[in-house]
Amino acid sequence: MDVHELNLVKIKEAWQRITPFVHQTPLQHSRTLSEIANCQVHLKLENMQKTGSFKIRGAVNKIFSLRPEEMACGVITASAGNHAQGVAWAAKACNVPAIVVMPEKAPIAKVRATKAYGANVVLYGQNYDEAYQHARILQAEQNRTFIHAFDDPAVIAGQGTIALEIMSQMFDVDAIIAPIGGGGLIAGLAVAAKEHNPKIKVIGVQAAGAPSMAQSLACGARSCLASVSTIADGIAVKQPGDITFDYTQKYVDEIILVTEEEIIAGILFMLERGKIMTEGAGVVGIAALLADKIKLPMQKVAAVISGGNIDPMLLSMLIEDKYHQVACW
Repeated sequence: MDVHELNLVKIKEAWQRITPFVHQTPLQHSRTLSEIANCQVHLKLENMQKTGSFKIRGAVNKIFSLRPEEMACGVITASAGNHAQGVAWAAKACNVPAIVVMPEKAPIAKVRATKAYGANVVLYGQNYDEAYQHARILQAEQNRTFIHAFDDPAVIAGQGTIALEIMSQMFDVDAIIAPIGGGGLIAGLAVAAKEHNPKIKVIGVQAAGAPSMAQSLACGARSCLASVSTIADGIAVKQPGDITFDYTQKYVDEIILVTEEEIIAGILFMLERGKIMTEGAGVVGIAALLADKIKLPMQKVAAVISGGNIDPMLLSMLIEDKYHQVACW
């Protein structure tokens, strides 16, 4: 792939295309986090986005730019949940039939929401990668247009619009922190930020139980994990994309890994102190700041809260466990 296939101009074009259909989400200062992390932390609240996640940005940009003949075939995708909802919403807006393949253990709330947006949901496999392989089989059988969850220039450009918003809301931002699963979000952010101002630091955060991008960068080439295990289902991806790996390798300054305990602490911290509901994937950047794994003294930092679609049953269990521990003290 030509590393210049995606650029700041294309991300600005995506911003123009999707702006009428998505929210410009708040960039909210957090005094408490700023004191803990010794930097000026601002939260980019994509959990307040339509469908509860940033994923609608890439889905809208991709589907709204399809040719008529591609739309006529109908679309199909694979997703752990948030991309599913974005594709379902965008397809319904264009009156295009959509099939979404999701893992069998996908959060019930995400499955229900995807169906509510009008998509036909197929449950298959134990993780995103198995769902993806099945979706490709269905695509070939039915001749549908495939909408990749992360490894597509139009999808990546849509996700990169978040960086444009951040830079318009805080022109002197020093660093952007974001989650990494397959890499669509971090790749888009990095291209937009670095081509606008190379001095802006771009830091990605992965779950230690699903470090596919970190491992790939360490090896110097894409590699596939044997398995993934994390509460952050939205970033539980065995292998990053071809395109996303290239841009991450070129532009991202650092990747941090956070443990399951740190992710859970981040979810509960945001709920208790910030009054903000986040999912595991959405809070990994905050988890890294709370665990003192990111050193940006006195700098202006934008941390992307990428989604808030946490399974209510899971959240209930986390809260119960937390207060059980408190009671035992």
